[in-house]
Amino acid sequence: MAAQRILTGIKPSGTPHLGNYAGAIRPAVEASRRADAESFYFLADYHALISTTDPVRVQRSTLEIAATWLAAGLDADRVWFYRQSDIPEIPELTWLLTCVAGKGLLNRAHAYKAAVDKNNADGEDPDAGVNMGLFMYPVLMAADILMFKAHSVPVGRDQIQHIEMARDIAARFNHLYGEHFVLPEAAIDEAVATLPGLDGRKMSKSYDNVIPLFAKPAELKKLVFSILTDSRLPGEPKETEGSALFQLYQAFASADETEAMRTAFAEGIAWGEAKQAVFEYIERAVAPMRERYEALIAQPAQIEQKLLEGAEKARAIATPFLADLRHAVGLRRLDALVTPTVQARPKSQALPQFKQYREADGRFYFKLVDGEGRLLLQSRGFDSPKEAGQSVARIKQGETIEGLAELGEGVDIAQLGEALAAFAAE
Repeated sequence: MAAQRILTGIKPSGTPHLGNYAGAIRPAVEASRRADAESFYFLADYHALISTTDPVRVQRSTLEIAATWLAAGLDADRVWFYRQSDIPEIPELTWLLTCVAGKGLLNRAHAYKAAVDKNNADGEDPDAGVNMGLFMYPVLMAADILMFKAHSVPVGRDQIQHIEMARDIAARFNHLYGEHFVLPEAAIDEAVATLPGLDGRKMSKSYDNVIPLFAKPAELKKLVFSILTDSRLPGEPKETEGSALFQLYQAFASADETEAMRTAFAEGIAWGEAKQAVFEYIERAVAPMRERYEALIAQPAQIEQKLLEGAEKARAIATPFLADLRHAVGLRRLDALVTPTVQARPKSQALPQFKQYREADGRFYFKLVDGEGRLLLQSRGFDSPKEAGQSVARIKQGETIEGLAELGEGVDIAQLGEALAAFAAE
């Protein structure tokens, strides 16, 4: 059996903080050591261009992110570690996928919808300030994934939609041109830590509450000691539930050490003592990485060489695969023209298909697509998967078209009627 391929994109948007390390970098580096998997890690510098026009920032951030991952223990010789812009096959594949991706599909992408909703709320033109990079982001992400036939893509819940869109685009391409792409699955690890920031909210640059991963010891200590705590005095029992300080300690301590700290909280450890322990445990974990990081940053040519070697290794897969895809869509040498011996492929006889999923708003949806992947019905949101499933069941049992129109939006009555007739004849 072929090894499972796991792909992770890393957007160069600044030096990571402790939350990035505990939530993404550390588990990804650990996963890269699996003997039964092939791991692909890339610096998504094309994606960075969507949100910044500062070339120096893009270059510097790419250097810092690459150095961070290598300092954290990623073995570039064991995995595929490359810079997205070093793989010219990726933007070409993006165009091939663009030509089969439906605009309606992209209209529903979370980032684009959020921008439009904000503009509408502000009384602006719906597309004010929206560049095509933002709109086309899901197609570029699909190309990143599909190029290397990734089976699994670790993502946060806010990115599940993009994996579903990559699957839809790949299925449409496969239907038109043959089975070329693997349909990827989103991998959500519920055990991965989400660390709180200085104010107790999720650690995020947008909240300005982060602790930089490679802060100097003096700065790290200052930041840890600034973490918000309650007013309980030394000797008063303290709660671990909801404590940002305890969660940070837990992320860097062993299970036995964590239990000992839980006991110390119950016995009334002083906040200053607890903060000192958190600082010491974080510093113990980060200090070796900080030393490697600073050495790497001082030798950018070494990182550049690693990335170029990674690109060569990645292109050994991408170049022949893209050649196959070019041939499949008809981008071929004219002196190798072959007269078709069979008639053109008839329209798909595949039955319509229901797809159920959960969006970032926490609600449950379904959609009905025909055999070629075209959207026939997009449901409204439901409060539970059971409600969505019951609606799907009613459709399968002969719900009237008028009733279906009330369930969703964008219904083409004629196309929907034909699809349901084929579905009923199954």
